[in-house]
Amino acid sequence: MHHTDDHRVYAIGDIHGCRAELEALQQAIREDLARSPHSDPVIIYLGDFTDRGPDSRGVIDNLIAEQNAPHRTRFLFGNHEGLLLEYYDNPRTLIRPNGPRPDKIHWLHKAGGGAETLRSYGVEGASDADPEATHAAFRAALPDAHRRFFGALELSIRIGSYLFVHAGIQPDVPLDAQSDEDLIWMREPFLSHRGDYGFTVVHGHTPTKTVENHGNRIGIDTGAVFGGPLSCVVLEGSAQEVLSVEGRAPCPVIA
Repeated sequence: MHHTDDHRVYAIGDIHGCRAELEALQQAIREDLARSPHSDPVIIYLGDFTDRGPDSRGVIDNLIAEQNAPHRTRFLFGNHEGLLLEYYDNPRTLIRPNGPRPDKIHWLHKAGGGAETLRSYGVEGASDADPEATHAAFRAALPDAHRRFFGALELSIRIGSYLFVHAGIQPDVPLDAQSDEDLIWMREPFLSHRGDYGFTVVHGHTPTKTVENHGNRIGIDTGAVFGGPLSCVVLEGSAQEVLSVEGRAPCPVIA
């Protein structure tokens, strides 16, 4: 039986610079709490706040301000936060791609989405053809408060019978032995695994058309930056629901 240690958890999927969608969903959460108050709600943001979308800087400003909200807020470290910090430290680093692409790419490649992030910080013309050209400008443009925010992100959060991570976990590996890399980049064998972990993993990272509840895991990245919705699951006691601007809907396990 699921439980949430007397919390109500709102978990939000990958934002990727989509500030307008984020603010609409936050308003939906406020309205949900007004309709149905709870003594200890917590909102968990599952990482990938930046890249590809139009206003990564605005999203980070929003999330920093959210830390002063009356409800508790917690923030996970996504692979795209890792890419931003890696560029900050070393502009030449190549990254492994998300999809089937065999070669490594740079964060500033269109598939990485870093150029849109730099633009939101006022750094124009970023390109993977010359990543060093915009490096000093980005270091100067990134506010100290944003650097502190990125430095305080969590890799995993355990509440009740749920584990919240950005990407997934390595099946059959104890939680304390999972690598940081797995927690923020994992796809297979996690996505195909049907075994019981002893908890339900709530994750983003891999976009799907709708929230997918597989019983042992719930995937909530619904591709907001690709035209899908920004999704939120509500977990309270044994209940599992999806919250949108239209209100709550059931989140049944996929047969």
